Amino acid sequence: MLIGGFDAGQTHTRCRLLRVEPEDDTTQGEGDGSGVCHLDAAEGEARFQAALRSSLDAALQAAGLPLNSRLDAAVVGASGIEHGTTLQQRGQRLLSKVLDLPATQTLVTGDERTALHGAFPAGAGIALISGTGMICLGRDQTGREHRCGGWGWRLDGAGSAFDIGHQGLQLSLRMADGRIAETPLRRQLWDALGCTSPAEVKALAAGSALDVAALARLAPLVHAEATRGDTQALEVLARSATALAEAVTTVAQALSLQAPAISAQGGAITHLQGLRDLVSDQLDQQLGHWHWSDHGGDACDGALSLARGLIKQR
Repeated sequence: MLIGGFDAGQTHTRCRLLRVEPEDDTTQGEGDGSGVCHLDAAEGEARFQAALRSSLDAALQAAGLPLNSRLDAAVVGASGIEHGTTLQQRGQRLLSKVLDLPATQTLVTGDERTALHGAFPAGAGIALISGTGMICLGRDQTGREHRCGGWGWRLDGAGSAFDIGHQGLQLSLRMADGRIAETPLRRQLWDALGCTSPAEVKALAAGSALDVAALARLAPLVHAEATRGDTQALEVLARSATALAEAVTTVAQALSLQAPAISAQGGAITHLQGLRDLVSDQLDQQLGHWHWSDHGGDACDGALSLARGLIKQR
């Protein structure tokens, strides 16, 4: 049987294919596709379907399989999907439609759950996701869960790449006004956006081009200037690190986890080493006893684990 595990983010979507066999499971291929947005957004459903199709086609090509190959089961972990809601049901219907599979062979859930299942297939642990957005989910030994964050970029994006990029761009406008001293950060951000004046930045922000994903792509520039000693950029990273550590600490305390294992996932915390180091410092202060867990799988592995469960129920 051929099953698929999808990790659908706002910047891009990954699909990993697994051949399930009696003797041993073998990974067939992996591919990247376009990103998703909230299903209630203007193009939400169209982008969701395009992300699934493009990432699946890329994975099939990587596996050397025909593009019309059928999956036996598939699970998608996507940001913004709340369990037990009509939104989840809509996502489920869209997945079944794209793959031409019955609902019993598909599942759409929040990416925090696929991340947690990938990192900790059994037992306790905390998944901290800091990518375009952020969310933190933990589970104790009894299976009880607690979640912090992930309530959407308008309300709760602290610690995400979007928020880092957004704060950096706000700083650049204050620099342009003379409210704070100018540093190379302003030029770096404006060059990336193709802007030369505050008015151009304002006009860009008023349109659709400067969306959540576009702001998230500015985060590495803020991080780079922070590593060069820009104190304003460093303060942005410090605030983000504090927010992420606060979420982890709250989850650990709610579940009474002693010395919890924490799996860091998402492009911001895995690629921006300065941010991860600051999160570590904050966790040392807030939790004391904890450790990074680097032995588990990722969100695609978690989705595949859930997909195995679907074919076992058939």
